[in-house]
Amino acid sequence: MLGINHVRIPIGYWAFTVKDGEPYVQGQIPYLKKVIEWTGKHNLNAVLDLHGVPGSQNGFDNSGKLGGIHWQETQENIDRSIYAVEEIARIAAQYPDIVDAIEVVNEPAIWGLSKQGIIDFYKRAYTSFRQIAPHAIMVIHDAFVSPSEWVDYDVSGWENVILDTHTYHVFVGSRLTLSRDGHLQATCQDAVNVRNFNNKLWTVTGEWSLATTDCAKWLNGFGKGSRWDGSLPWEKNGPVYQGATCSGQNSIAAWDSSTRVFFRQFAEAQMDAYEAGSGWFFWNFKTEDADDWNYIKLAQNGLIPNPPTDRHYSRYSLDSNRWNIKINSPWCHE
Repeated sequence: MLGINHVRIPIGYWAFTVKDGEPYVQGQIPYLKKVIEWTGKHNLNAVLDLHGVPGSQNGFDNSGKLGGIHWQETQENIDRSIYAVEEIARIAAQYPDIVDAIEVVNEPAIWGLSKQGIIDFYKRAYTSFRQIAPHAIMVIHDAFVSPSEWVDYDVSGWENVILDTHTYHVFVGSRLTLSRDGHLQATCQDAVNVRNFNNKLWTVTGEWSLATTDCAKWLNGFGKGSRWDGSLPWEKNGPVYQGATCSGQNSIAAWDSSTRVFFRQFAEAQMDAYEAGSGWFFWNFKTEDADDWNYIKLAQNGLIPNPPTDRHYSRYSLDSNRWNIKINSPWCHE
């Protein structure tokens, strides 16, 4: 399977608990179990990810509700979230040889939540699911703050906990406006960040992609445009540069040879950076029409190393000693 070893499977709380007035359908659990079984059939392991919680932890549409961040406003929201975590743990316990980790909430947004409230939830989730699926690693998200801000996070007495951080180059202007060389060089600081915190708590980059534009259909929300071509309002109040277009940005067939070389370099640079921590997950395994987010298609076309150890440009492979990494690649030097 392209040399990968894990699949991260997102699921919303509504698969386990729905109240009157919530517009969700149920029936997902048999399909989740099928996916887990298919994962095991292909000698892969799975991470089960609670991607949405009651009230929304970030206001993103992928949390299940677009708009405000209301997760911490009621104890009932927290209790229902813990119930969903426990139900996920019960499924994990049925597949101990396949499901080896549970992410207890995806991308809680620090700008709309209390950090202490997030920590309290993590502590409660740890106690709850450990009693049900003691074999599973617990994954906690960094809440969009620097890993350094978690240095004082007391994890004494905890076992098998991973910090998850997500790194994209398209959602903030400082990255979206980078040149190709700038994108490559930005991975150097990412490597330093995950390496430094990995010494305290296993740190995995749980989402990244090859996108350097936000042109993928509805990436910014259903029916919304993109910053890249100026069809979405943002701080630049227009396209990234005069004449910037989304035409062909997401299609391998439209990429010329220099663009393909860049994306291969960008893939290797990011893999290098995130392997300075404890690993990575690419988002996504497969997409409908955005090739820069499609791992399978990128790997099949030689734009992502296949297997991941087959590096052409970078400083080392997965076979190297990544616990004592010196940053040394065509773009990064220590």
